[in-house]
Amino acid sequence: MTDNFRFHLIPASPTDLAAEALAGLRARPKRLPCKLFYDEAGLALFEAICATPEYDLCRNETALLRTQAASIADAVGRGACLVEPGAGGCEKVGLLLDALAPAAYAPLDIAGESLERAAQALAARRPGLRVTACAMDFLADLERIAPLLPDGRRVFFYPGSSIGNFTPEEAIALLARFRRLAGTDGGLLIGFDCKKHPGRISRAYNDEQGLTARFNLNLLGHANRLLDGNFDPGGFAHHAFYEPVEGRIEMHLVSLRDQTVRIAGDEISFPRGETLHTENSYKYLPGEFAALAGAAGWAPAGEWLAEEAAFAVQHFRAA
Repeated sequence: MTDNFRFHLIPASPTDLAAEALAGLRARPKRLPCKLFYDEAGLALFEAICATPEYDLCRNETALLRTQAASIADAVGRGACLVEPGAGGCEKVGLLLDALAPAAYAPLDIAGESLERAAQALAARRPGLRVTACAMDFLADLERIAPLLPDGRRVFFYPGSSIGNFTPEEAIALLARFRRLAGTDGGLLIGFDCKKHPGRISRAYNDEQGLTARFNLNLLGHANRLLDGNFDPGGFAHHAFYEPVEGRIEMHLVSLRDQTVRIAGDEISFPRGETLHTENSYKYLPGEFAALAGAAGWAPAGEWLAEEAAFAVQHFRAA
């Protein structure tokens, strides 16, 4: 382990996950938390999805970060502590490190083994950068990272349109937590997918290779392992569609037969045709998102748009 690398495991309580899952399965419509997507197999499938012709979110954002890195650094400022919730393999931050020259980097992710490998490799390549990686469910435990961060200005980096997985109300609450932890001189750099032709949006979640379908079904196997379940992935089918009134993609798993599933010590019945809601992905016009961030205490301080305004990266300062 290099001198500039620290790894912290902040385990979530299995009881908390079980309670969350069972609450969702008893709701109408039934649902499971999208954090269950991200085991090792799920991470590999998501990386493959990002390379499909239909899924242009990652390509649009990567192009923006690569071509606008200097402009972004001028707006955001240099020498801060960069905090990245849901960092995954730490790929996107690599596009900005030379320009931003942060004093420290704190990646957070629920997939601890993958995070440790990626963050340690990054620290080895950049011996002057202090890297503090936290394996954790940041949605539940974000505030627990506060004593692990160095003093100084903090900038939250939240790329990948991950904010779209939350309802607008949930997104405001999460951004407000970022705001409180960032402090009065903090910043936020965030990427989100924009509203565009409904067919283009729908194709991104229904790729011809069926990778998104496999990604969606993989959630059931992960739930089985973590929560002593017996979901049969063969008993469900992937279904994703764009809902233009809400401005969101909805991903579901449709039960193909009458079945009863045991999970977390309980039994849940699925009639044939009932859906299990696994994810939302909200899309925003740039002005809509700026208003949403404003409700969480952030003031607009910069914006970069992909071609045809298909994707946006926005910068905010503490209001």
